[in-house]
Amino acid sequence: MEGAVSGHDHTHDHDHDAHEPLVIEDEAGNIEGQILADALQTLLVERGLIAPGEVRREIERIESPGVHLGAKIVARAWVDDAYRERLLKDGKSAAAELGIGVGEAQLIVVENDAETHNLVCCTLCSCYPRSILGQPPAWYISKAYRARAVREPRAVLEEFGLAVPDDVRLLVHDSNADMRYLVLPRRPEGGEGLSEDQLAALVTRDCMIGVSVVAPVA
Repeated sequence: MEGAVSGHDHTHDHDHDAHEPLVIEDEAGNIEGQILADALQTLLVERGLIAPGEVRREIERIESPGVHLGAKIVARAWVDDAYRERLLKDGKSAAAELGIGVGEAQLIVVENDAETHNLVCCTLCSCYPRSILGQPPAWYISKAYRARAVREPRAVLEEFGLAVPDDVRLLVHDSNADMRYLVLPRRPEGGEGLSEDQLAALVTRDCMIGVSVVAPVA
């Protein structure tokens, strides 16, 4: 069973023999968009609405978070059930408990378990929890991923090397300007004796988007 949280359910039954690739380098419009952005920035500086270098500093601020912040949240949820419950109820407030500021309006944390697997996308643009994961990967903002993640999520996951069993419910969550999603992956087998920091080191960006799972600990 597949579904999206954008207010309607989807049943996906498509011919998967041919697919649009998930990442297309230099998609049409990228260069034109950059030219327009540069022109707008120059105009704002000339009119005194922003200071020279302000945009660059803001970009650096946005890009400074890394996967380690999201991994820290996940690891705490794995070792502290009470924190996990608070996280699932209010992701932004739970992150703040760890000294992690979430800049997005709302952070919704969805949990993978034996019966459910969650996948995150943004069908309109590239909404992504940048304040805790940094910049999104190129494939996340590609037109192909944005369209296909909702239309044929199982096929997309297979291309990432993840086969979700047919009896596992697959939910697709569509991010938007008000809501960002973070997947709480299942705790890996064999990691019972690891510390919180050691567990955090196992968590990858892709696991927190839902295109991968945390590998068992050898």
